[in-house]
Amino acid sequence: MTVIGLIYDNFILAIGQWIGKGVLLENLSYARFWIHALLTPTLILFSLFVLREAGIRVAYKTWFTVSFVILWIVATVVEFIVELRELELTLEESYGVLSYAAAETTSGPPPMILIVLVGLLIASILLAWKKKWWWMLIGTIAMTIGSAVPLDIGSDAATNAFELFLIITLVWTAIHFSKKERS
Repeated sequence: MTVIGLIYDNFILAIGQWIGKGVLLENLSYARFWIHALLTPTLILFSLFVLREAGIRVAYKTWFTVSFVILWIVATVVEFIVELRELELTLEESYGVLSYAAAETTSGPPPMILIVLVGLLIASILLAWKKKWWWMLIGTIAMTIGSAVPLDIGSDAATNAFELFLIITLVWTAIHFSKKERS
């Protein structure tokens, strides 16, 4: 699901110049923020399910499942309170990309992203430790570094590249452990 959000986000950014400024692009941009808020926290639930597919016993314990569900709810609520409650968009042209972006931005990674990374990190450490599967951990660490360290490379593409790398490692992880279950 998060892949769909990433595709939508990049698609709207890619066609922004073609659509031009106005209500259509602004509404499509609002949808970018809402889709991000609704879909990105589901990575926490993805982490729980991948742990179960991998046969990690702790993932079947009620306290662990409840913890991940609470983490997912907290991440979603935090995103709505911090980012969406008073979201106002402003027209922005950056590196040849015309888009509507949040008028007010906070410094550093958004709190929701940090919460999601905690869920991913817990799951990826368990997979590395119990199943010797390092790819999800590598993707999570790369995304964490990419979110935390500002890179001045003349484009916002670096963040998208880190997101894409994370998604690739997550999909690879899901495929790897779903094949193991069927074997």
